[in-house]
Amino acid sequence: MSSDAFLGSRLEYARHGLREKDLSPNPLDQLSRWLEEAVTENVLEPTAVCLSTVSASGRPSSRMVLLRELSPKGLSFFTNYTSQKGRELEANPNAAMCFWWGILERQVRVEGVVEKLAPEESDRYFESRPFASRLASASSPQSQVIQSREELDHFQSHLLAEFGQNLTRPPHWGGYRLVPDRFEFWQGRPARLHDRFEFRLIEGIWKIARLAP
Repeated sequence: MSSDAFLGSRLEYARHGLREKDLSPNPLDQLSRWLEEAVTENVLEPTAVCLSTVSASGRPSSRMVLLRELSPKGLSFFTNYTSQKGRELEANPNAAMCFWWGILERQVRVEGVVEKLAPEESDRYFESRPFASRLASASSPQSQVIQSREELDHFQSHLLAEFGQNLTRPPHWGGYRLVPDRFEFWQGRPARLHDRFEFRLIEGIWKIARLAP
């Protein structure tokens, strides 16, 4: 695809507008509302979110994860603690998330500090997963170099032979929670004059401001 094709590619967003009076005073409630609308509109993987972390040397990296809980405490997801994101969160707990629902012409950015979930929370979620997903999480040396697909299959076979259906959560796998202090809700509008509202946590109170597009 040529650069000219990229330059000429643009859409006019005209599905919705966004006014401050339409927003919930609590951004977690607003995010919950938009997530429910994404589910209703049959958005593919509505809880998929881009998670960005930063290494100890300041190099950023991003990847998609699935939001598994939205609560007054924050936004939770699960992963391998020894993966790249796990290592980076250990070195620098500051992180950001970005939701994008194209059919709704909406984006939500979330920033904050990530903390590990309590072991019992991770245990509870691990036990709720299908067995094949539990086996995959326990057997994959996530983000590490492997020599072949067969090596990955061997890891799974070894665990299956050792534990069978009695597989419990391995210590290297569990949950994190992003505790937010900033949100931005973005609604596409015509001619790139998008609606943007920032929620910033100041002394325990969410302050709302409209941002220029």
